[in-house]
Amino acid sequence: MTSTVSPPVLLFDGDCAFCSTCARWLTEHVPTPVSLEPWQWTDLEPLGVSVDEVDAAVVLVDVNLHRTHGPEAVAGLLRASTSGAWRAVGRVLGLRPVLVVAWPVYRWIARNRHRMPGGTAQCSLPQAERR
Repeated sequence: MTSTVSPPVLLFDGDCAFCSTCARWLTEHVPTPVSLEPWQWTDLEPLGVSVDEVDAAVVLVDVNLHRTHGPEAVAGLLRASTSGAWRAVGRVLGLRPVLVVAWPVYRWIARNRHRMPGGTAQCSLPQAERR
């Protein structure tokens, strides 16, 4: 079943328990107008997003269909928060010097998400090899 969503939306890997747990945590703790949706149940074409993009990293699609990925996407979600504290965290995470560190950390977590709390062996497989 594929659902249609309107931006802003953060697309994450709904087949990965670790990713789903992180998305659930963000939904419960960060007040934001951004919708967090598993990409597998989302019609990607109207958002201009490819399977390769969402298989590599989370993707934030804003109201202008501009896309950001990985920690930049998370920073964008936080900056959109209705909480000043979370907006401040998003501004800091979005700074170039912070992103220089955040990207390698994000890639390491993405490669090892099957080993993270809540992760499963399913999380480690490339999309083409799942199911």
